[in-house]
Amino acid sequence: MPLVICVLGAVMLTHFVLFFPQTAPPTVRIIHSGHACNVEEERHTERVYTIREGETLELTCLVTGHPRPQIRWTKTAGSVSDRFQDSSVFNETLHIAKIQRTQGGRYYCKAENGLGSPAIKSIRVDVYYLDDPVVTVHQSIGEAKEQFYYERTVFLRCVANSNPPVRYSWHRGREVLTQGSDKGVEIYEPFFTQLQGETKILKLKNLRPQDYANYSCIASVRNVCGIPDRSVIFRLTNKTASPSIKLLVEDPIVVNPGQTVSLVCITTGGEPPPMLTWVSSNDSLPQRSVMKGGTLTLPAITSDEAGVYSCVASNNVGNPAKKSTTIVVRALKKGRFWITPDPYHNDDHIQIGREVKISCQVEATPPEELTFSWLKNGRALRSSERMVITQTDPDISPGTTNLDIIDLKFTDFGTYTCVAALKGGGIPEISIDVNISSTTVPPNLTVPRGKSPLVAREGDTVELECLVSGKPKPIILWSRADKEAPMPDGSMQMESYDGVLRIVNVSREMTGSYRCQTSQYNGFNVKPREAIVELIVQYPPTVEPVFMEMRQGLGRPVVMTCRVLRAHPSRVLRFEWLLSNRLLHAGAFDAQRDETEYTIRSLNRDGWGEYTCNVINEAGAGKCTFQVTGKAYPPEFYYDTYNPLWQNRPRVYGFKLQWTQMNPNAVDRIVAYRLGIRQMGLQRWWEQEIPVDGTINKGELMTHNLTELIKPESYEVRLTPITRFGEGDSAIRIVTYSGKREFHCSFEEEPICMFTQDKNDDFDWTRHSAATRDTKYTPNTGPSGDRSGSKQGFYMYIETSRPRKEGDQARLISPFFNVAPKNPYGITNPPAYCFGFFYHMYGKHIGTLNAFLKQKGQTASEGLVWSLSGNQGDRWKQAKVSIHPTSSFQVVLQGIRGPGIEGDIAIDDITLEEGECRDPPPSE
Repeated sequence: MPLVICVLGAVMLTHFVLFFPQTAPPTVRIIHSGHACNVEEERHTERVYTIREGETLELTCLVTGHPRPQIRWTKTAGSVSDRFQDSSVFNETLHIAKIQRTQGGRYYCKAENGLGSPAIKSIRVDVYYLDDPVVTVHQSIGEAKEQFYYERTVFLRCVANSNPPVRYSWHRGREVLTQGSDKGVEIYEPFFTQLQGETKILKLKNLRPQDYANYSCIASVRNVCGIPDRSVIFRLTNKTASPSIKLLVEDPIVVNPGQTVSLVCITTGGEPPPMLTWVSSNDSLPQRSVMKGGTLTLPAITSDEAGVYSCVASNNVGNPAKKSTTIVVRALKKGRFWITPDPYHNDDHIQIGREVKISCQVEATPPEELTFSWLKNGRALRSSERMVITQTDPDISPGTTNLDIIDLKFTDFGTYTCVAALKGGGIPEISIDVNISSTTVPPNLTVPRGKSPLVAREGDTVELECLVSGKPKPIILWSRADKEAPMPDGSMQMESYDGVLRIVNVSREMTGSYRCQTSQYNGFNVKPREAIVELIVQYPPTVEPVFMEMRQGLGRPVVMTCRVLRAHPSRVLRFEWLLSNRLLHAGAFDAQRDETEYTIRSLNRDGWGEYTCNVINEAGAGKCTFQVTGKAYPPEFYYDTYNPLWQNRPRVYGFKLQWTQMNPNAVDRIVAYRLGIRQMGLQRWWEQEIPVDGTINKGELMTHNLTELIKPESYEVRLTPITRFGEGDSAIRIVTYSGKREFHCSFEEEPICMFTQDKNDDFDWTRHSAATRDTKYTPNTGPSGDRSGSKQGFYMYIETSRPRKEGDQARLISPFFNVAPKNPYGITNPPAYCFGFFYHMYGKHIGTLNAFLKQKGQTASEGLVWSLSGNQGDRWKQAKVSIHPTSSFQVVLQGIRGPGIEGDIAIDDITLEEGECRDPPPSE
């Protein structure tokens, strides 16, 4: 293998050509593969792709244009990333495995490369499915609900979800039921829906003995998409009845947390036997729940699992039966207290001889089990004339008890304890201590000196502080004072037991006024005290651009601008420009401007590098970074070319590498390209330089022939532009031997496979598709689609309308094909090639279509290899002819205008294969 690679490096000759500009805006075409049931054309602009649910959808976006367009798939509702794998959104092929009915809709492929408008094509995906039908049995309105099947009338309704709309048929045993076939039977078609199709109801009037039978409903979408019919059988008897059930549980069920709860549901009636299920008011049953038959078991129940549980029984007769019970999980939650001084005096303080009320509140489940008791200094306290205990006051909140101390005496000072419990035990008690003494005073609230305004930097941890005095100290409630905005934890109000609000990782959005106020909870029930704390969050300047690459040639000016978007404090102190770590310029920021500039008047080699602009305030620095470089942009490989050039030798093939240069004028002139090539799987690169003469214009197509590539290996090709700066950015592509020694052109892309129009003929061949071609002037000639039948597909044709006249000719010339000698002394046994194409010659004025072989270096005239004249009918036909060139050659297709305007000739799908033609089509 090393010897072969060495030969490769030796014989890789350079053929470097410049063509006319080849940039082109994008075009798009959507093709499909996989499991399509049907593809319908619709208004030229959209196709409807039908697929069966569960199959794999594959849509491919065929894109042309140069530079290579970017592709994105979207759906009618916007992005489709939530509906299929993200990786396929930006790929040419959209892949949805096991497609579901909800994934139907219109899919768009959008391609853009910065030239012209983006190209967009859409295809509507229709997902077909058919669910099992369901038969439900109903009584007629107004009849007795019990034993109604012994009465006169029964309705059987059949429904199946489907797309397309479903068609139903009824059978009794083996008998097909149709309207009018049985006097005791009516078949209703009362309404039509797009989803369910013809919803059929079977009405059985004046039930007879023969009506008690097996009824089957068959749902059909007429084998669309290969979906088979589905059926269901319902047995109607004189015992058929709607379900009834009974719960063998109490309502409500009151349990302690951690208990295991079993709910038992039994059927008491219904034919056929009903199916039992359980549902919960919490949307879904607890994960640990176990359902067996009609019994639902909830092990180690928690408070979160409390709620309403319902047993539902259904047998598709009448309405489902449903019965419910409520599970209550006993619990005692947090308790609070407040002290109310004498309401008849304006003084908030506690004073001897006046009234004091202590209130205690506890959340309990169930609330009716809640009991309170009071202790004074640890001893039980009973209600008396001077100490009144109230638990049932309608004016107070539920779960609240009051202790009124009337005519407060010195001996009443002490610790009062409120004890909350649930009847029946099992739940720990909650006790709340309240101290009443001469030192018990209402709260006072202040902000410490120097704590407002509080200045912090973004990302810091800050503590907003309000000093609260009083005994007992109340809970402090924090909220935003300047706007209706949530607190840092997302709530509208936060509690603090020590008067401090701690915020971790403070952000600029948290700047503003914060209100701290006393709560009545765990303190005095008096008018709240409040204070305001101002928080100022400083942050470094936000600047743009964060990073920018600037490519420029030597001797040209470079201007870099760093713009300030936001900063706090907004008074920016200074700026500094650096190259690497070397200070270039610094100064005070102009308050009248929001940007700073640095200019390089004439770029030299020392000016290349990374420039940084730091814009600095008290909180830190914002940084703009500019990468100034003379690197050339990468080349862009030209993908819209015909297949790899093959050589008529057993072990080698060639490839014409084509590319354009991205933004060639942005930097210094490109003097050469470094070409690297290596065989896939090997480490060693072989390199050579391709010189460039003159200036490259934007969009100019450059070519280089890669020869002596070993079959069937693939190669990685790297192309790097070179300027005075040195090497620019590289582009890499893979060249793969296709295994097919053939040339194929279907004219789908604008470059038409490098075919050219003969400059010495009378008029040109025209590239068109049936979707865009105007046939109103000559409707009786020309094809209605390309060779594959697609209205979107392209082909070439001659337009014979005026000013064309009889005998005018149009000539289309192929690119050159190589014929390499098998020995160094020339060709002794010329190789054979099969030249094929499809033609469409329809119209009463059809002229002649000729095919010629044109060989390089031969002065003799072209050789006619195929010819046909006259109307051949409105269909595409194939021509194949063997040719035997002795040197590099081209094929020429010549269309000659007939005696009138109905003489359009079209060609499509041109092929050239090595070897004699096999099974040539019959000549007609």
